[in-house]
Amino acid sequence: MSSVPLISIVDDDPSMRVAVASLVRSLGYRTSEHPTAEDFLASGEWQQAGCIVSDIQMPGMSGIDLTRRLAELGSTIPVILVTARTETVLVNDAIEQNPIALLKKPFESEAFIEWIERALASKP
Repeated sequence: MSSVPLISIVDDDPSMRVAVASLVRSLGYRTSEHPTAEDFLASGEWQQAGCIVSDIQMPGMSGIDLTRRLAELGSTIPVILVTARTETVLVNDAIEQNPIALLKKPFESEAFIEWIERALASKP
């Protein structure tokens, strides 16, 4: 098992997954990419991830539902949720799941990097 943290990226948009993974790898971290929350959960990888970056709006299980499911599984892995949507109900539902961050797309690389670092520093 590598001592380099694994950042798991869950997003149905292939270009977003590639862009985020490229940025994360440029920081020296390992990455994995998943097109759906269901795929990510089925991989069992959530148990090794140092941080999870998930889009909120995806077909099937949303990023909010993924965060809720991880909590039900007893996971303490920090989750960064990202979204292009700003509806109050959606934002409030996301915040209720206690992600380490909720970022609005498009987000600044510097802010994203700061949250990745915070997430990894907060992991028990």
